Amino acid sequence: MNGASREALAAARERLDALTDSTSVDAAQLAGELAAVTALLDREVSLRRVLTDPAQAAEAKAELAQRLLGSQVSGTTADLVSGLVRSRWSQSRDLVDALEELANIADLTAAQKAGALDDVEDELFRFGRIVSSNTELRAALTDRKATASAKGELLRSLLGSRADAATVRLVTRLVTAPRGRSLEAGLESLSKLAAERRDRVVAVVTSAVPLSDAQKRRLGAALAKLYGRQMHLNLDVDPEVVGGIRVQVGDEVINGSLADRIEDAARRMAS
Repeated sequence: MNGASREALAAARERLDALTDSTSVDAAQLAGELAAVTALLDREVSLRRVLTDPAQAAEAKAELAQRLLGSQVSGTTADLVSGLVRSRWSQSRDLVDALEELANIADLTAAQKAGALDDVEDELFRFGRIVSSNTELRAALTDRKATASAKGELLRSLLGSRADAATVRLVTRLVTAPRGRSLEAGLESLSKLAAERRDRVVAVVTSAVPLSDAQKRRLGAALAKLYGRQMHLNLDVDPEVVGGIRVQVGDEVINGSLADRIEDAARRMAS
């Protein structure tokens, strides 16, 4: 997003955080309702254009949103959407993208409140790895001829009780309503949002063998020292990384043997 849309989304995220800080707000319910509004506006292009038309008065657009949604969603959701349509948007589709992001953040907040955010982060990462390594599964989940209900049923059979409820909701929405994104891009976006909820940077760590708890702690501390922020490690094992380790943080890739990296980290922390 650019310009006005970026500012509108930033303001909406602040309002969402303020709402979900309240114990009286059900973040999971809010997420579901925001997702339903996302689907509505993604489908109804003419309505979306009216709600983002800069020539229309902000209050008139907010009143229209309230009339349309007031009996369909909670007052909290209706008020949040009304605030969104009062804002200016560079493109009408940006409003839908913002609603989708807010729905995902609300679900991640629900997981955070339940103490399950770490689990959700790990499950999103692992599901991404499963999809990338299983071409038949990826084909089934991205098949345009398959119905949303069929894909949802497949995901329930795959994840079911094995994953947190928030993970299931997030992945199901992504698969059944990709909105032009690849499955991999959508999962990566969700992982970044999850890490952001704890103000952490995600480091994808690939090693030849599983790391010990001590090695994980040392590596996490070293990376936090290097980048100046708390790190979340997504761990993967690849036997081809013989005797070494590969760390990717954003676009930056760090290669080197595990022993060398830990020794270097110890020197950095001591300096």
